[in-house]
Amino acid sequence: MHHAATAITAPDTDHLPAYWQFHDAVAQAQLLAWLPRDRHMIVDVSGPRSPGGELAAMAGHHVLRVLDAGADWTGERGTSEEGSPPKAARPARRRLERRPGASLIGDSSRLSFLPDDCADDVLAEDRALSTHLGAEAMIAEIARVLRPAGRVLACVDSLVLGMAVLADQNHWAHLVDLPHAEVVLVPWPDGTITRCYGPDQARELFTGAGLTVNWIRPRTVFSESMVTHVLRRDPGSLAKLVRAELAARSDESLGAQLVISAVKKG
Repeated sequence: MHHAATAITAPDTDHLPAYWQFHDAVAQAQLLAWLPRDRHMIVDVSGPRSPGGELAAMAGHHVLRVLDAGADWTGERGTSEEGSPPKAARPARRRLERRPGASLIGDSSRLSFLPDDCADDVLAEDRALSTHLGAEAMIAEIARVLRPAGRVLACVDSLVLGMAVLADQNHWAHLVDLPHAEVVLVPWPDGTITRCYGPDQARELFTGAGLTVNWIRPRTVFSESMVTHVLRRDPGSLAKLVRAELAARSDESLGAQLVISAVKKG
């Protein structure tokens, strides 16, 4: 039986199964739909597996990619023992050709090397606000570097996933008060820790930094079994399936990951 954390972990292969092809396509489509039409200055503080910066650069934006020292920036998928997710259970991403843009090594949670109001938008994909446990400091820095009316797109681990992981580890006593806790830290099977959010906790984090949440939605609504079944029957239906996912109405509390769009008050 696989750990619950494998729900957001792609396998160690460049030949992704049908569901992970769908998952990657949805993530990219959500980002492209969110990106502005005019050329913007975008600061990318996402985790090492996110293709967001490359996609934004390919769309014509100027991107400053902040690389945490010591993180895995090789683009390779991590290895794991059978039944366990790679370290931090990061969802793997297919490589994208690197396009014009700037990168620097620094602390993505402490953007002291950037001036106030310097960014039109900020990307915090690949669970950046979950793997940086002191997310309040990170979101405050994101808000500081954003210009008024600037936007942020973030992806975090959800309470649904956190509860599944704890149940899988037989930590039943912790589940009762979990939805009402101010901060939820969940240990992965490999010993790392992730911070999980419900919609209310995510809103509180963003509003506490002076940001207004525009919307919260799951990364994906459609189940792995449904997606796999549809794509096995019709491998050419991926694009239609992605469009249906983007148009689907959903309970914002569902899903292993939550995607959040917020704006800095003018």
